[in-house]
Amino acid sequence: MQAKKRYLILLSAGASLALLFYLGGVELPAARRSRQDRSRNGYRPEQPWPHYSDPLHAFMTWDQTDTEDYNLHISPRQKRDVNRSVYRGKRCRMDSCFDFSLCQKNGFKVYVYPQQKGEKISESYQNILSTIEGSRFYTSDPEQACLFVLSLDTLDRDQLSPQYVHNLKTKVQSLPLWNDGRNHLIFNLYSGTWPDYTEDLGFEIGQAMLAKASIGAENFRPNFDVSIPLFSKEHPRTGGERGFLKYNTIPPFRKYMLVFKGKRYLTGIGSDTRNALYHVHNGEDVVLLTTCKHGKDWQKHKDARCDKDNAEYDKFDFPDWSVWLLKALAGQMPIKLKPLRYDYKEMLHNSTFCLVPRGRRLGSFRFLEALQAACVPVMLSNGWELPFSEIIDWNTAAVIGDERLLLQIPTTVRSIHQDKILSLRQQTQFLWEAYFSSVEKIVLTTLEIIQDRVLEHGSRSSLMWNGHPGGLFAMPQYSGYLGDFPFFYAPLGIKPYPKFTAVIHAVSPLVSQSQPILKLLVAVAKSQYCAQIIVLWNCDKPLPAKHRWPATSVPVIVIEGENKVMSSRFLPYETIVTDAVLSLDEDTVLSTTEVDFAFTVWQSFPERIVGYPARSHFWDSNKERWGYTSKWTNDYSMVLTGAAMFHRYYHYLYTHYLPTSLKNMVDQLANCEDILMNFLVSAVTKLPPIKITQKKQYKETMMGQSSRASRWADPDHFAQRQTCMNKFASWFGAMPLVHSQMRLDPVLFKDQVSILRKKYRDIERL
Repeated sequence: MQAKKRYLILLSAGASLALLFYLGGVELPAARRSRQDRSRNGYRPEQPWPHYSDPLHAFMTWDQTDTEDYNLHISPRQKRDVNRSVYRGKRCRMDSCFDFSLCQKNGFKVYVYPQQKGEKISESYQNILSTIEGSRFYTSDPEQACLFVLSLDTLDRDQLSPQYVHNLKTKVQSLPLWNDGRNHLIFNLYSGTWPDYTEDLGFEIGQAMLAKASIGAENFRPNFDVSIPLFSKEHPRTGGERGFLKYNTIPPFRKYMLVFKGKRYLTGIGSDTRNALYHVHNGEDVVLLTTCKHGKDWQKHKDARCDKDNAEYDKFDFPDWSVWLLKALAGQMPIKLKPLRYDYKEMLHNSTFCLVPRGRRLGSFRFLEALQAACVPVMLSNGWELPFSEIIDWNTAAVIGDERLLLQIPTTVRSIHQDKILSLRQQTQFLWEAYFSSVEKIVLTTLEIIQDRVLEHGSRSSLMWNGHPGGLFAMPQYSGYLGDFPFFYAPLGIKPYPKFTAVIHAVSPLVSQSQPILKLLVAVAKSQYCAQIIVLWNCDKPLPAKHRWPATSVPVIVIEGENKVMSSRFLPYETIVTDAVLSLDEDTVLSTTEVDFAFTVWQSFPERIVGYPARSHFWDSNKERWGYTSKWTNDYSMVLTGAAMFHRYYHYLYTHYLPTSLKNMVDQLANCEDILMNFLVSAVTKLPPIKITQKKQYKETMMGQSSRASRWADPDHFAQRQTCMNKFASWFGAMPLVHSQMRLDPVLFKDQVSILRKKYRDIERL
């Protein structure tokens, strides 16, 4: 009997153990080692059955998972299938999906497909195409192109939008140069549609690059795609408004610490964060206002908090009682108090930080609005690849938050030191004006990023992109050394080369040894800072013999101007080896002392134009156009390049940055080249030129010289300059010239002291 019991116990134990092995609850040591070895080698089963004895999976951030697990409009597998279909070339990189050979012969040129009849194009996309066609990258010959841009409108791929282009897949595939999207760039602002807002564009992009707004880091292909900001159809094509920061306040705190005003989504993607903002709102220095009143059926979906949120959203913000009472008692304000609504723009301008939560898509209009208002953006959009993240260090201009840590945001922003706030605020203004204030800047920045990838040996450094004046004005083809640019002397702690090259523009034949050009050449050559003199011979007569030029202590190089046109005076000649260039007209009358003083001043302001003859601009309200004046007044905005000092980099920028249309206009008129150079330098520096001391007879002396007499006396000359002003302002998108009332004179200039105590004593005798 006891033996039977033992046999039954052993039999049941063996059966139980076999059952456990079958269900996988217990592993043999050999099997466990085998699975661990396969795991180390990267093996993963396709659909492993969950083992309760396995450790929990590591926590995954929201940018690695779906935004809303409960939003089950489509299954996760369907979402993955959508992403695979949209980003079939997800592993594309420049070295695998871009043909560099197309760029080797003609450089970085961009071809825009001709617009097809009957195809509608939105205003925003037309602005993009117009910017490309007006840029220095554009070519009308596809054989010369390195990059191709569709004329089919791909900006809005929301199927519910009236701007949605149907049958785009067929239209794209039928393009003769499509080649599976290779070397193509596709612009997109809106993708997907309600309720899931996936990043589906509705057609196969193949190996094409994306310049896309609201792109997720999960789908972003690094160093291949370009993340661009979401901008409205009202965003200006060129120019754009400057940032709203007029002056810095110390300490840099404003009325509000953190603000937001916008829609609250009751259900669906993008609703999590905005539905939780009421937890942080305190109605004092943290004002986060949301409303449910949007969409047709909002009342059907309203929750218990909607009425309170809507009332708070429409709440009136009363002005400070003490200020109001003082004004009322002084009779400056009526006793009847008129409350002020929480105006969105006023909140932007009066807040230190601005919350930028995601909307239905990852991007938001709030981002650009906060940048322009100098309100430091606090990003709450997990997984969003920030605009131009490849080149911009957003940690210097924004606070990157986490949607899961919303309740910690107020404490975080309060802990930021005021020095850091001031730095962040200043950087928002730089980035806004450098890359985001217009469609043109957004598009050109996109193209420059791609060009840097193509021309890796000449790509910009991080300092070029994130420091003044920005990557659009710092051209790496000029030099790979930052010290060759006038903007980086101060950051690098270096000084420009202590000599200058004089470039004299000659347009009259040399018939007499008493001509002004010969006197000017001798006076300049005597300067202690002169390294060499270049005479640019733009005269129709042959070059004079060498013995006709006076003997000097510095080299005199005579070269013939290219095509004898005005723009040739600003070509980047290889013979110019110094940083400073003294630009002179042949009939300019300057003494050696004046030349020395001009160079001394320029050494302190190497990024600006420094010189003698000044002019100004004004707005003619009657004619509604810009005007040009040569009257001697208390302010100026231009220094003419007939007697001015500037950095040689501006020769390169004038030649390679400005469009051919403006330079052709200058050459055809044989006029306005000095105005165009002033426009360019002021656009780069955002600063006025610097006028230095001149003798009062300077203007009359120039007018009396034969070589210039006919030009200055020509009645069309002044009218042409008026036309140039408006043409240039139109291309720049705004008036870049800046007025100034500053004039720099030598110390003790005109003071009643002995002339022996003055360094530049000859200036007062002239």
